Amino acid sequence: MKQGLVIKSTGSWFTVESDIGELFDCKIKGKFRIKDIKSTNPVAVGDRVQFSVQSTSKDKNIGLITSISERKNYIIRRSQNLSKQSHIIAANIDQAVLVVTLTYPVTTTTFIDRYLASAVAYRIPVLIVFNKIDRLIEEQLNELNSLIDIYTKIGYQCITTSATTLHGIEELKEALKNKINVFNGHSGVGKSTLINILEPGLKLKTMDISDIHNTGKHTTTYSTLYKISIGGYIIDTPGIKAFGMLEMEPWEISHYFPEVFKISGRCQYNNCSHTHEPGCAVKVAVEKNEIAKSRFISYLGLLETDEKYRPSF
Repeated sequence: MKQGLVIKSTGSWFTVESDIGELFDCKIKGKFRIKDIKSTNPVAVGDRVQFSVQSTSKDKNIGLITSISERKNYIIRRSQNLSKQSHIIAANIDQAVLVVTLTYPVTTTTFIDRYLASAVAYRIPVLIVFNKIDRLIEEQLNELNSLIDIYTKIGYQCITTSATTLHGIEELKEALKNKINVFNGHSGVGKSTLINILEPGLKLKTMDISDIHNTGKHTTTYSTLYKISIGGYIIDTPGIKAFGMLEMEPWEISHYFPEVFKISGRCQYNNCSHTHEPGCAVKVAVEKNEIAKSRFISYLGLLETDEKYRPSF
């Protein structure tokens, strides 16, 4: 029996790197596939697994995954085909890197805030990377600075980057060093391009975004984990259109907005939803700009209905 790290998932096959650096193409043992598994993919990139060797050759090593080690965390989205099930994007993450763009394509604050809330729920630190800043005009640069101010005050590290001018690349390298980093964001925000600059030997496929719709085209089909020369790993993931909560009760949502949760202790009612109750300290804080209006709107959006705080990807 061997142990290893899942570095690629293509649906039914998983590439596992053994502890001595051997690569095995593995399937999942039948019973393991269905036992206590609620997600569509019981094994994900970043998982530590135990596997048995089925065959070896110069061209290919075949294995069978028999068990999975306990995860320290994971990040999920709704399954594209089965709306009531989740799909694990990656597991055992040290840092989630959310790549966003103010234009070409637009990343909304709603998307950012839903991603951040979900990451808090699954105990994953987030680094926000504002990419393509070379494309911004003065008015957009002012908007960028306002967003950085909002998220920095909450406690998130923010980095600005440009693949064209290489602005911020060294700062980004330092932030990634010796960590397992998962890159997420809309298609077209430049995840694969940034990864290619960070690790040129990978030569990940990239594609221009649609001029007609100003949206990205998927260039990454499956999540893949890459070892990087500065130390650590990068997990490249398919672009995501929206980010929502799974299996989360409405009363929990304020816990995942740190600035809302901090001030909620001053509310008149312990179970204040911050929507209609008298003596709500959170609403007062919004009026005083102690909590950003955009963040509060995102919070309210998640409260509205089950379907709205559980959108599909």
